[in-house]
Amino acid sequence: MTESWPCKGRPLGAIVLVALLLPACSGKEDKAEPAAPATQPALTVRAVQTAPAQWAQRLAANGSVLPWQEAVIGAQLPGLRIMEVKAGIGDRVRQGDVLLTLGNRTRDGGDYIQGRVIAPDDGVISAANANAGSTVQPGAELFRLIRKGRLEWRAELTAEELMQVRKGMSAEITVGEGRTVKGRVRAISPAVDPQTRYGHALVDLPNGAGLIAGLFARGEIMLGEAQEIAQTLPQTAVIQRDGSAYVYVVGADGKVSERQVGIGQRFGDRIAITSGLEPGDSVAESGGAFLTDGDLVMVVKE
Repeated sequence: MTESWPCKGRPLGAIVLVALLLPACSGKEDKAEPAAPATQPALTVRAVQTAPAQWAQRLAANGSVLPWQEAVIGAQLPGLRIMEVKAGIGDRVRQGDVLLTLGNRTRDGGDYIQGRVIAPDDGVISAANANAGSTVQPGAELFRLIRKGRLEWRAELTAEELMQVRKGMSAEITVGEGRTVKGRVRAISPAVDPQTRYGHALVDLPNGAGLIAGLFARGEIMLGEAQEIAQTLPQTAVIQRDGSAYVYVVGADGKVSERQVGIGQRFGDRIAITSGLEPGDSVAESGGAFLTDGDLVMVVKE
């Protein structure tokens, strides 16, 4: 039996060509390559530019609120019994007020007043160690008196800082939840402690400011008149790392570039920029700790 061959009489080369062309004629459409995903912004930021400001040169310091002068009050008649205590802690007294009376017991058992302790000056009683019925001991402290009720802030400063301070300079201390109290420098240490290397600027504080002796406070001493600072930024825009300061400049394409800047004094929530930026440069107002050089950001407008 003879088999029929559909391609009988055709050259073999033609058969191969047809086989190669068949896939192109299969009617199936090629699938399109998926588009590359768009780059997502690393962060949403607000762009800010430097702005000029007028600041007074300030010297920041830490210190304590202490009595201007504190008088220690005792009795010059030891051995007597305290008959009555007329003043206690926190009392305001005037010079000559009787703080306590002293007496002794007579042979027939009666008491008589033999002496009294009076206030040497106007002021506030800051300590009281007198109890009725007890006997006064030689050299015993009975009261402490903050003279005139005056308090002062003793700012701790290095020798270099002390040389910048002058009597009469104004100062501000911050206490509590941001409350500020103004004062004025009345005295400056002529030397520093050889152990701590610190001296003090003594700042008079106003009476009635509601302060308590022993309170720790931060403050600033104004060293001169206000001066023009050409470029300032919010402190949140400046990242400090390894002893240097950096900002992230936002480009027109939305990408940020890290730039090192020089910084100066701070005032409130702003900081002076001394070098590294040109007027008109836009920088990320915050979030620099989460950015790296070249990141794409989304800029929001005010």
